[in-house]
Amino acid sequence: MDHLIDLARDGIVSFFSGFLNWGNAIPIMVNLLFLAVGLFVIVKGGDLFVDAATWIAEVSGIPKFIVGATVVSLATTLPELLTSAFAAAKGSTDMAIGNAVGSVTANIGLIMAISLIAMPSIIRRKDYWPKIAMMLGAALVIVISGLFGSVNLVACVILAILFGVNVWENIHAAKAASKEQADAEEKVRPPHDGKTVAKNIFKFVFGAAGIVIGAQLLVNSGSSLASAAGVSERVISVTLIAVGTSLPELVTTITAIVKKQSDLSVGNIIGANIIDLSLILPICAFLSGKALPVTSAIAAIDFPAVLIVGAVACIPTLITKKFQRWQGIALLLIYVLYLTITVLR
Repeated sequence: MDHLIDLARDGIVSFFSGFLNWGNAIPIMVNLLFLAVGLFVIVKGGDLFVDAATWIAEVSGIPKFIVGATVVSLATTLPELLTSAFAAAKGSTDMAIGNAVGSVTANIGLIMAISLIAMPSIIRRKDYWPKIAMMLGAALVIVISGLFGSVNLVACVILAILFGVNVWENIHAAKAASKEQADAEEKVRPPHDGKTVAKNIFKFVFGAAGIVIGAQLLVNSGSSLASAAGVSERVISVTLIAVGTSLPELVTTITAIVKKQSDLSVGNIIGANIIDLSLILPICAFLSGKALPVTSAIAAIDFPAVLIVGAVACIPTLITKKFQRWQGIALLLIYVLYLTITVLR
């Protein structure tokens, strides 16, 4: 796959370079094109995969609360997971780490900020504090790892435990909420005639393939773009790639704003962040076969940024039981400052 992508990119660059004398502009434009294609393929593939995975789980008789708490929440983070995993396997640890933590910063500093500015809301503290504690706990583990220069085995074990606790808490909370539903409703299954089966198998296979191919395109194009533009892989990963792989959360947020369902938006973002922080880095460390080295820039800028935006978004909310508009404005300003420091550093 890598070889085919590189051949296609080199062929396009050579073709246009024969007609135009733009120096490095052609490689940069081609890599941006491949990056955009990768983002589109990975987002569309993720959409198909989530639909099919949900249908398969429900038609097999798995209760809806388990489907929502496990299959859907995991599937929506596949873009970030596979992009970082491929980068780690390729040896691009800066990109692997940058995409994982950069996606969380984008989720909170950009996407949640938009949601809070558009729809401040009142919360029930008991529904939010377990997830907020896990998200901030994972962010704190990562910040401490940066002080030691690597995400080592101890950190990965702690993060993996947090991921397991998160899955258990999701199932427990969803099961408790489902007790109010009638047993007959729980047993209703979606259509499973031959045409529907074939349609969902198609979605599952092509959705999974889209995520894999899109992730490969993101990693390869991101690396080539960094080289052609003369910037670091870290900058590309925490900006373009991180925002790109967070598009599913952005779409969910926009939909929630239109439908005036603020809990759906914020809950999805917090849940996705826990998975991004607690699952992706341990998997990347496993694929690389060693502790993930953390550069000084990541340790000094990217890791603290995750904890700062998380604290601004969540701690005042736990105290006041409200997500307030000023938090959204503050988060957006912090995110702009973070991007400015990242690009100019």
